[in-house]
Amino acid sequence: LDGTVRALGDGQQQLYGGLTQVAEVQAAAQVRMVQTLEARLAEVTKAMGDSLGTSALRTARSLGELQARLETIDRAQVKIEKLSGDVLGLQDILSNKQTRGAFGEIQLRDIVSKALPPDAVEFQAALSNGKRVDCLIRLPTPPGPIAIDAKFPLEAYEALRAARTPAETLEAQRRMRTAVRAHIRAIAEKYVIEGETAEGALMFLPSEAVYAELHANFGDLVREGFAMRVWIVSPTTCMATLTTLRAVLKDARLKAEAHAIRRELGLLGKDLGRLADRVGNLDRHFGQAAADLAEVRISATRAAGRALRLETLDFAPDEAPSGTEQAAFTLSTQGE
Repeated sequence: LDGTVRALGDGQQQLYGGLTQVAEVQAAAQVRMVQTLEARLAEVTKAMGDSLGTSALRTARSLGELQARLETIDRAQVKIEKLSGDVLGLQDILSNKQTRGAFGEIQLRDIVSKALPPDAVEFQAALSNGKRVDCLIRLPTPPGPIAIDAKFPLEAYEALRAARTPAETLEAQRRMRTAVRAHIRAIAEKYVIEGETAEGALMFLPSEAVYAELHANFGDLVREGFAMRVWIVSPTTCMATLTTLRAVLKDARLKAEAHAIRRELGLLGKDLGRLADRVGNLDRHFGQAAADLAEVRISATRAAGRALRLETLDFAPDEAPSGTEQAAFTLSTQGE
């Protein structure tokens, strides 16, 4: 029994030792696992922190760019609203006949002022028939003063642009043709006066689009204008026409001043003749002065020679030249 008890005690001791060893191994394993988990957790935390920091920077940068773009859009919106207001204002101007005429007159005034001198142009000029023309270019006769009208039939053109169906287009073309034909006839009747103005007048269109439409689809109106001596011009062709008129005006002024030019040329010829005489006299004076200088040089040379010969004469200290020698010397100097 004692042996059995001792055996059981030994077994318990061994079992306790084994359990202790197992507990120590498990404890060490748990420590290593905790350390590994803490290391992994730290790495994950650092990675997440870096990622969140980068994401925050990117988000902040994106928000800054978005803010800048929104500000740009706001500024563009303000400009668009201002431009829309300007367009509406221009539409109001062009929809009213009086303001439309003033708009065309201002544009015409700007073009004419750049091309012609002020004394050759008169705006809102009164004619003998009681009519006032927007611009009168005062050219000499011939051809005479040329009138320029700055109004244009915008309503008919806008109706033509707004047409959507073939029937609307035909009706708008008919109205356009009627309006422009009436305007051409009115210009020819009011601004072409025999003996007062030139035989033709200009109809100024401040829109290149209207001008192009007339020449592209209403050639008959352009020909009728030619027949009535009413020439249709746009801002571009008006400048070219005014350049030609400026050359005509310059030639006319040169002809008007031709007698003054001839008189000035005659006076210039007389001045040149007097200048030639004075140059001749001056040349003679220079020649006389040169001759006098040559004679002075000769006299100076002779005097220097005589002085040199006098300095080279060798007299004895107690002797003076005899009378014969003195006479010979005098004769020799006179001969020289």
